[in-house]
Amino acid sequence: MEQINSDLFNILAWYVMNDHTANYWHRLANGKIQCDICPRECSLKDGQRGLCFVRQRMGNEMELLTYGRSSGFCIDPVEKKPLNHFYPSTPVLSFGTAGCNLSCKFCQNWDISKSREFDRLTENASPESIAQAAVRENCKSVALTYNDPVIFLEYGKDVADACHKKGIQVIAVTNGYIHKQAREDFFSFVDAANVDLKAFSEKFYQSLTGGDLKTVLETLKYIKHKTGVWLEITTLLIPGENDSEIEIKELCHWILNELGPDVPIHFSAFHPDFKMVNIAATPLETLIKAREIALDMGLYYVYTGNVFYTPGDTTYCHNCGEVLIKREWYQLTGYHLSAEGYCQNCGSKLAGCFDKAPGSWGSKRKPIRI
Repeated sequence: MEQINSDLFNILAWYVMNDHTANYWHRLANGKIQCDICPRECSLKDGQRGLCFVRQRMGNEMELLTYGRSSGFCIDPVEKKPLNHFYPSTPVLSFGTAGCNLSCKFCQNWDISKSREFDRLTENASPESIAQAAVRENCKSVALTYNDPVIFLEYGKDVADACHKKGIQVIAVTNGYIHKQAREDFFSFVDAANVDLKAFSEKFYQSLTGGDLKTVLETLKYIKHKTGVWLEITTLLIPGENDSEIEIKELCHWILNELGPDVPIHFSAFHPDFKMVNIAATPLETLIKAREIALDMGLYYVYTGNVFYTPGDTTYCHNCGEVLIKREWYQLTGYHLSAEGYCQNCGSKLAGCFDKAPGSWGSKRKPIRI
């Protein structure tokens, strides 16, 4: 009872006292203030918002307009993030806010990430109430997702702090487009991340996302070599844009040499959406070919996404080739790891984070209210 009263006090205090002040900005000589959350470095007059639409100058400070406001909450399988090596088949409480710091013409969540209608953010939730909901629903983790959590870093940190106090892991699904100091702070409170490596071409990034490849590669190297965050990568293959054999080989070569062979990559299928409705969906054959290229080049764990293809959902031992975790979509149909995460056939360690036994959440999807 004492703990419940303490939690209730914290939630009420948050609603009364929180002022949504944002960090990561500095004043310029011309009277404007510059946002330092990402390389866009939006220069703002009083009342102006950055391109992300959620970080706004108010007087001589910056405010985060979506602090405590979400587009909704849903419990998903962790494989849907996608994370195939982070406590398989466990439930994750997922939520996002609105806005984004990239301008991807192919955005698959554009109704959330490109939203300019804050009345759509119908869920108000303190960090403590999110952590409590995760515990109540027996979730292993909470995911900052749907839109890019970089732009609501301050809210994400407070959610992470509340979750960690209750033993809940924190996942980030992000484009990795973030400045150095914010990057260090952001990944200091994240336990696992899936980063969108949208292509391996500066031209693609500039023309189709409004960002740059160099920053994302720096983020990937930072996560892998400077943190203990579990990392997986997703590349959405768009026909005629980033699906050539040459580019896929260049991408895989970079991962192999800069990150290592044990970082899982997910090649996912594009579907016509947002400003690219005239491009056909990615054929399954394209994903299978990309997977074969990556495996032939020496990457250990290569998956296909947004399609039904059991070999592309399944985890194999990199040493002996035996099936370790068999999946159909997000449903586990076979599990052959020891309690310590080793192949039961040859004893090789599977890279990732695993409990003594997998979860049993399967492919369920459960919207909830906080």
